[in-house]
Amino acid sequence: MKNKVLGLGPVGMVMSYLRFSKKGLSQKLLHQIKYKNKPALAKILGQMYGSFLMDNGFDQSWDEVVPVPLHHKKLKIRGYNQSEQFALGLAKALKISSCNHLIRKIPTPTQTNKSRMERWDNVEDVFEACSPAEIKGKMLLLVDDVLTTGATMAACANTLQTHHPKSIDFIALAAGN
Repeated sequence: MKNKVLGLGPVGMVMSYLRFSKKGLSQKLLHQIKYKNKPALAKILGQMYGSFLMDNGFDQSWDEVVPVPLHHKKLKIRGYNQSEQFALGLAKALKISSCNHLIRKIPTPTQTNKSRMERWDNVEDVFEACSPAEIKGKMLLLVDDVLTTGATMAACANTLQTHHPKSIDFIALAAGN
């Protein structure tokens, strides 16, 4: 049976490495990763969290790590996807592959100052599976940098779910209110 994260989408477990706090260390780390060209920091944190998960019985929990995608225009500007870097670190430590099964087909404005419902509306129908046959029957770990309301990850999970994975779990570098 699938749970619903905040009533928005199908998911099993929901985890994060850090607790997000404004003006706290987690926000400083995320700003370094996202805006100060520090993708290696995301990868290192992913490896650290992945090692922790391996040491605590999660070594057989997933087949693949799936990062939340950036739109290709934003990716070109930033030069990297911070969620993908975190996912690559997780995948390395967990000894599984990281697969870009999703694309963001519509560019969206930042979620930062939006209400819960505005966040959902902002990401509804913006994701598409680019390798649907490879999703079926897999235990997927969906990865994002920040989990606030769950709207982005739920939209991704809803897209993935149409292609019948065995399970979808969420993991974020940081989660907050």
